Amino acid sequence: MWIGCVAILAAGCGKKKEAEPTPIPQETTAQTPTPEKESKSEDTEEEIPEGTVRSYLTGEYVLEAIGRRRPVAIMLNNIKAACPQYGINHAGVIYEAPVEGGITRLMGIFEDYDNLDKIGSVRSCRDYYIFYAAGFDAIYCHYGQSAYAEPYLEQPEVDHLSGLSGYGEQVYYRTSDRKPPHNAYTSFEGIQKGIELNGFSQSYDPDYQSSYMFAEEEITLDNGKTANTVKPGGYHYNNPWFTYHQETGLYDRFQYEEAQIDEETGEQISVKNILLQNSSWKKYDENGYLNIDVNASGTGTYITNGKAIDITWSKKDPWGPTYYYDANGNQILMNQGKTWVCIILDTSADSTVIE
Repeated sequence: MWIGCVAILAAGCGKKKEAEPTPIPQETTAQTPTPEKESKSEDTEEEIPEGTVRSYLTGEYVLEAIGRRRPVAIMLNNIKAACPQYGINHAGVIYEAPVEGGITRLMGIFEDYDNLDKIGSVRSCRDYYIFYAAGFDAIYCHYGQSAYAEPYLEQPEVDHLSGLSGYGEQVYYRTSDRKPPHNAYTSFEGIQKGIELNGFSQSYDPDYQSSYMFAEEEITLDNGKTANTVKPGGYHYNNPWFTYHQETGLYDRFQYEEAQIDEETGEQISVKNILLQNSSWKKYDENGYLNIDVNASGTGTYITNGKAIDITWSKKDPWGPTYYYDANGNQILMNQGKTWVCIILDTSADSTVIE
């Protein structure tokens, strides 16, 4: 993230509550069609269910009131003492990235969370997560932050709800079943209260474009390599992995030597897509705080339906979406469904296992 940070902080311009939106730069290859996404004739045009739109997060049809409401990006605790998380299966996209001490932290991007009176547990912000959330035009929810994140949270581009703010107790609450700091939670009602108090818009930026292009028909990646088991490199504390099940077409998530479940339902977390995003990085200090570069480009892997292909990624506007490209430089098409994004330090990329 060190590239362009000074310019970001100095400029301090872009989307605020009532500010003019900043247009998102368009890649010339971003909309290049591939054989899987040929346009349909009028005679075979897909019938859209009444009152629904394509979700920016999953590509599935959802109610317009949900699919065109800005999502929330919620920081989720992922150490063993804080598991299982509550309500995580409602997230359309889940980010996982390393933080100091070798642990990982999760961030769920939620658009359909109206019926949840408990989401969490919620933990503190790290600066790179702010930019991942911004790529979805999401309202960022966190309970505290590192010192390195504070300057970015103050930028006009960032709408966020902090548990340490004066209104924090109206957005977050603590339970008695876990010890602090692993017992802070939020809810739909709390988040809506925080949005109201801060005057945040719940409408997407008029110029918003999703990071993802979803295929209308199932993608099989026939020329990809086998990917029945996926173990992200460098995640030494929780040692997570994904296992593909042909019967469901989904990847089941495991960590800490057991299935990772949602406490709300007791069901295992499963996703349709996995994105491995290799990223350059430095250490901020001797305490191990990570400065992960979100502005440059890098390599990675797209995984779905038991197959994997090599990709590259680019996020040239730090406040904009991350785009993913195939070997021909075309933006990849993804299968409809939930996506798990693993941010992998480039020095650990070689330890990723896909088999």
